[in-house]
Amino acid sequence: MLALRKTQPAFGLVLEDVAEAHPPGPGEVVVRVEAAGICGSDVHAYEWTGGYEFMVPKLPLTMGHEFAGRVIRSGTGSGLAEGTRIAAIPFVACGTCAACRADDARNCTWREGIGLTRDGGFAREVRIPARCCVALPDAVDAEIGALAEPLGVGCEAVLTGEVGLGDTVLVLGPGTIGQAIALMARQAGAARVLVAGRADAPRFDVLRRLGFSELIDVAEAPLTEQVLALTGGRPVDVVLEATGVPASLNEGLSVLQKGGTIVAAGIHAASLTLPLTEFVRMRHQLRATHGASRRTWDRVVAFLGRDPEAFRPMITHRLPLARGIEGFELARQRAASKVILTP
Repeated sequence: MLALRKTQPAFGLVLEDVAEAHPPGPGEVVVRVEAAGICGSDVHAYEWTGGYEFMVPKLPLTMGHEFAGRVIRSGTGSGLAEGTRIAAIPFVACGTCAACRADDARNCTWREGIGLTRDGGFAREVRIPARCCVALPDAVDAEIGALAEPLGVGCEAVLTGEVGLGDTVLVLGPGTIGQAIALMARQAGAARVLVAGRADAPRFDVLRRLGFSELIDVAEAPLTEQVLALTGGRPVDVVLEATGVPASLNEGLSVLQKGGTIVAAGIHAASLTLPLTEFVRMRHQLRATHGASRRTWDRVVAFLGRDPEAFRPMITHRLPLARGIEGFELARQRAASKVILTP
C-alpha cells in the first residue's frame, strides 16, 4: 500500500509502497484510514526544523497523526467491533510508568506518538491500540472526525487558560490550531475573540466563514496598536498563542491585563527572551499546553456531533494521498488552511 513516510533526518518526505498493517494483537485494531489531516507539526517535521530530533531513532516511519477511519480488523480484548467508525488519539501511553499507574496517561513518561515515533495515518491502513480510538457519532463523517485532534488541542489550550464567560481573548496565529482555539474560546463563553496573523489571507478567510470578524493583520500595523484600537484601550483577559514564533509571546504580553494568563500552544524552534522585571510586576502567568486529555477528546467529539457542519469551513483542500507532497507544500506556503488527504 502507498504511504507517506519520513525516511531520513532532512527536508522532505517520501511516497513509497509498504506492506499492509500487521494483524492486530491483543487490545489492538487495524483501522482503514478514510481521512488524514496535515498538521503544522507535520510541516515542521517535513521541513526538519528544530524540535523533532526525537524522531531520528524511529526512522523510517509513516507520518500522520490527525486521522479518522473504520476498524477493519479487531484483536482480542479490543472492545471494538469491526466496522466501528473512529477518530484516533495519537499518543500511546506505556501503561506501566508511575503516571500511567496513577491513571494519568497524558503524562506518561514513555509515551509514543502515532505518526511521529510509530507508524501513523498517511497510509490506507494503520495498526493502533484500541484505547487510542474514540467512536464517532453517526453525524460526523471521516473528514470532520479528522479535525477532532486539532480541536482537542484547541480545547485544552482554552481550558489551560481558564477562559471564562465574558472574557476578551486574543488568539495569536490564524492556522488550524488558532482556529480551534478561537472556536473553543467562543464555546467557553468568551464575549470577544480577536485573532492575529501576518499576511495570511487564506486562513483569515476561513476564520470569517467560522464567524470571526475581529481579525488583526500585523503586517499592516503593530499588534498592540490594533488590539487596543479594537478594545478601546482595554487589555485583553487571556492570550492564547499558536504561532510557533517566540517573539509573538512578548507581543501578546504587551496587551495582556495585569495578572492575566498567556498560554503557549505553538511548537517553537527557538528560545524565548522574556523581560522578567515587567513580567513579574504585571504578575503575568505563562502556561504551556500540549495535546489533550481523554476527557477533552470526549468533550470535543460530542461537540462535533451536535453541529458537524459548523466545522467544515476549516477544511480548504482535499487531495488523494498520492498528491500528499503537494498538500504539504500548500500548507508550508500557507496557500491552504487544513489539507485533508484520502488514502
